[in-house]
Amino acid sequence: MKIYIIGDSISIHYGPYLQRYLQGIAEYSRKEGEEEALLNLDNPQGANGGDSSMVLAFLQSKVRQGTLAADLVLVNCGLHDIKTDPQTGARQVPLERYAQNLREIVKIVAGTGRTLVWIRTTPCDENVHNIRSRSFHRFAADCAAYNAAADRIMTEAGVPAIDLYAVTVSLGPDLYCDHIHFAEPVREKQAAFIAGWIAGWQARP
Repeated sequence: MKIYIIGDSISIHYGPYLQRYLQGIAEYSRKEGEEEALLNLDNPQGANGGDSSMVLAFLQSKVRQGTLAADLVLVNCGLHDIKTDPQTGARQVPLERYAQNLREIVKIVAGTGRTLVWIRTTPCDENVHNIRSRSFHRFAADCAAYNAAADRIMTEAGVPAIDLYAVTVSLGPDLYCDHIHFAEPVREKQAAFIAGWIAGWQARP
């Protein structure tokens, strides 16, 4: 089985652990360009999928090129969508547009015959984030609202979901290494959880 991951910098961080855990279970690949992405994780480029509009555009390009070679396509977007201008309060991608983008993502992956797997957006602690990040803010209420919208869309479409939000919250209080990214032990546990889900999916009768 082949999996392909399109996600933000959270997925870049847990990716090496996930690749290791999937050895003998599934062939791992992801959106390319990790070195470019690591130059600035707040500015999505390379392997960083960015917001939902960027993920949709990337998938459209992959489908046009016929290069979406995977059995499971694991997708996440949300943290870049909820970026908030401290001056205007405007979200990078408003909730209504986010929902529309997700519906298009569902359609485009379904049209390829691949199986879309949604990964719920990981938490943000605004008390940590908004002290450390001055150019843009994020709010926990937005993370919850965007996750809820995604939950409704994926449930209606019959798309399976990996609840990375819940498992991350369960790991305790000392999660972050900066304003939004997670410490190494958290990344490893996130990867183990996703790998376990994939192994369970593959073992279905």
